[in-house]
Amino acid sequence: MSVLDVRDLQTHFFTEAGVVKAVDGVSFSLNEGEVLGLVGESGSGKSVTGFSILRLVDQPGRVVGGQINFRGQDLAGLSDRDMRGLRGNKIAMIFQDPMMTLNPVLRIETQMVEAVRAHERVSPAAARDRAIKALAKVGIPSPEERLAAYPHQFSGGMRQRVAIAIALLNGPDLIVADEPTTALDVTIQSQILAEVQELARETGTALIWITHDLAVVAGLADKISVMYAGRIVETGPTDAVLAAPGHPYTEGLLGSIPGHGRRGERLTQIPGMAPNMARLPDGCAFAPRCTRASDACRAEAPAITEIGPGRALRCVHPSLPAEIAQ
Repeated sequence: MSVLDVRDLQTHFFTEAGVVKAVDGVSFSLNEGEVLGLVGESGSGKSVTGFSILRLVDQPGRVVGGQINFRGQDLAGLSDRDMRGLRGNKIAMIFQDPMMTLNPVLRIETQMVEAVRAHERVSPAAARDRAIKALAKVGIPSPEERLAAYPHQFSGGMRQRVAIAIALLNGPDLIVADEPTTALDVTIQSQILAEVQELARETGTALIWITHDLAVVAGLADKISVMYAGRIVETGPTDAVLAAPGHPYTEGLLGSIPGHGRRGERLTQIPGMAPNMARLPDGCAFAPRCTRASDACRAEAPAITEIGPGRALRCVHPSLPAEIAQ
């Protein structure tokens, strides 16, 4: 059953330098228990897509078009009050910086109990018990004792685990995770990824995992959408995209992962820099950095085209497996 269906989402920032089309016609869908990896370089529009879904985009940014259908209702048409009822309850977000979630002057217990009681009529004791279980689930030792601590008494990684626990408190239908394991060491990152996968399987929670690291989503996501300059340039099942990427940008991201190539080979470097979003080039935004670019690429921006079951590309000169090319 569909949990989220985003259609032609457009979020623009109206600045003195011009209109920045941070999200420009993004579409994807998620079913219960499904994990989507939203991948791309910094500035590609991944985080703004997540903020747009929860209507957390501040001025001068504004969602100017498209639909965000959550469980059949368009979030863009909800009142602020109704949207507050969904945030932290049916839809949760895990921010990259845990201090965007945690109040530095309140104990962890106060913040977690309030997060439960803001959406459900339960006793403080029941809310506290749920908080203890959530902290234990993300691997915080002695969770009952740590409830009495303040955020500054935790390490950066422990604060991030608390932020993840708060997102899990009310059993949301959808979690948007904005690079939540960046501050964690590899061992803890692996533990959190395993727990998130288990959560999706057991509860049917849909998950959008925003990251710049394809290696992270390789074992986590069911499908991948690769973003560049505010648009999705390639999407499809994780195994299919990683085994045979069709877009040169996806190839570049994969080639830059240590250990992806043969021993002794140099890492692939994508030439150039990400474009100025207020002054995008004509045609394909990736053309100035692409080794396969032609005049056709610079003349007109390619439309996204289906190339197989669940797979789509936005490229004039894709690299395709023989069976798909035929």
